Amino acid sequence: MSQKSMRNLHVPLPEALYERLKAQAERAGRPATAVARDAIDRWLTESHRAAIHEEIARYASAVAGTNADLDPALETAGVEHLLGLRRARKRSRK
Repeated sequence: MSQKSMRNLHVPLPEALYERLKAQAERAGRPATAVARDAIDRWLTESHRAAIHEEIARYASAVAGTNADLDPALETAGVEHLLGLRRARKRSRK
């Protein structure tokens, strides 16, 4: 990351968490700020994925069994595709 794109954030940490961060940084041979930055980035990414998953699950539950559910033609095509894959695998095993 270039210095121009960096912003500072002051995050007070409890002593125990600070010590764990420092120890992990030493083990990794990296600055504590880099370890903290990576941890924050990873948490934000996972939180975003979880939120998307929850929203999709909520939508799927809401539309299950309605006209907005999976299109019958698309469902049929998917099943036919999967059956074709099974047949292809069986033929390739012979």
